Amino acid sequence: MTQRVQGVVARGKGDSVTTETIVIPDPGPNDVIVAVQACGVCHTDLHYREGGINDEFPFLLGHEAAGVVEQVGSGVDTVAVGDFVVLNWRAVCGRCRACKKGKPWYCFDTHNASVKMTLEDGTELSPALGIGAFAEKTLVHEGQCTKVDPESDPAVVGLLGCGVMAGLGAAMNTGNVGRGDSVAVIGCGGVGVGAIAGAKLAGATTIIAVDVDAGKLETAKELGATHTIDASSGDVVTAIQELTDGFGADVVIDAVGRPETWRQAFYARDLAGTVVLVGVPTPEMTLEMPLIDFFSHGGSLKSSWYGDALPERDFPTLVNLYRQGRLPLEQFVTERVGLGDVEAAFATMKKGAVLRSVVVL
Repeated sequence: MTQRVQGVVARGKGDSVTTETIVIPDPGPNDVIVAVQACGVCHTDLHYREGGINDEFPFLLGHEAAGVVEQVGSGVDTVAVGDFVVLNWRAVCGRCRACKKGKPWYCFDTHNASVKMTLEDGTELSPALGIGAFAEKTLVHEGQCTKVDPESDPAVVGLLGCGVMAGLGAAMNTGNVGRGDSVAVIGCGGVGVGAIAGAKLAGATTIIAVDVDAGKLETAKELGATHTIDASSGDVVTAIQELTDGFGADVVIDAVGRPETWRQAFYARDLAGTVVLVGVPTPEMTLEMPLIDFFSHGGSLKSSWYGDALPERDFPTLVNLYRQGRLPLEQFVTERVGLGDVEAAFATMKKGAVLRSVVVL
């Protein structure tokens, strides 16, 4: 039997979002209906609204979510009704060339629900990142549900669904930060401070936060930064080198994703150091640099998608660390808002006044 719930929809490029009735069909054999308890307001949702992802409007926004499994398809065997889950957009297939190589975090054929949610007039919705969780309930593939400790706060652990995991993973998975390493993070929004928290958790001893916003730098210190650099007041590369005995950092993470910040990351690393790009560039951005510099510096230049996360491996571990008080995920939640407040949350996000607004249902 189909269900009707309220959800947040972006109907056209740049249009203000609206709260509308969403029709959820019966789940397919491997699909799951989840009653959403909380969903973070991520910059990717704003990209969808502004046409920066694709033009497959209307979109059902929201993807950083946690909730309870309410109904399962006939073939579902990984979760059951009543399970508390964090949703993810990397439901690995197990069959593609990446999965067969033992690198499922690069899966090239991830799963989504087999049937579409719609508006009341039958118009099919495109769920953000295959999730669409600014809604009272949503329909996803069973592989998009990761069971975690049910005593966790949904507003907190749901953030692992995207931005916070991207930052943590950029440091711990992609950057392979280890004990005693020096790490610099350029850009201290939600992803950047996630990388700082990940670097601390991994045992880095020098953690340098770089931003132009004093408030963000203060938050970075609260989450593990040992040093801060105001990028508006001097040369970032020189400042990072001065804090690392003149050599540069072992790992530099660009959480902004602009040519100028990537160039800073490249030159601010030690010889044979690692650069991790986790900030998302726009399609028109280009980079021109002397090829000899790539050769002479050595090391690794990496891009990090979703923090190279494998949700079934990483989410339960990180939630347990949070529950033990070793990972302060709760500090990423700046405010809790209602389903009708998403447009206002976008405006707050643009001002850089929050790490995360979280819609609580």
